[in-house]
Amino acid sequence: MLKTTTLGLILASALTITGAAFAAAGNHDGGQRFGDHGHRGHHGMHEAFAKLNLSDAQKASIRQITQANREQNKGQWQALRTQREAFGQMTPDQVGYQAAAARLAQAEGQATQARVEQRARVKAQIYAVLTAQQKAQLATMRSQREARREQWKEFRQSHPAPSASSAQ
Repeated sequence: MLKTTTLGLILASALTITGAAFAAAGNHDGGQRFGDHGHRGHHGMHEAFAKLNLSDAQKASIRQITQANREQNKGQWQALRTQREAFGQMTPDQVGYQAAAARLAQAEGQATQARVEQRARVKAQIYAVLTAQQKAQLATMRSQREARREQWKEFRQSHPAPSASSAQ
């Protein structure tokens, strides 16, 4: 009897401590739900294309555009990754640390500019593949998504999540 009671108390304590740890940890995703990173990304693009009923020729054309773009920029992104890794291996007391930080910052800025220009170019090429009806459908989907995002934002403001301090 004593073993069963002790085991039960230990188990209950462990569950309580685990629950308290999760409550104290709070919501580390900035208020967004698991898997929703605040942007559509590639998954959202594919999801939108699936709803547009693309022809096989359109799918092939879009696949070619994205693959060509990826291959064209592979070397640039690899060079930036190498530069990031080299800087990450440095210690702040090494000679040239500040200069390396400045070079990395400049490279990151150029990469960001290139990425924005590249995405705009790819988006324009893909958009050119769509029919007028598909473009209109895409615009409708975009406005519906924005409306849902605004509704969700209003809901979160009017129903704030309980904070960890109020749970105690």
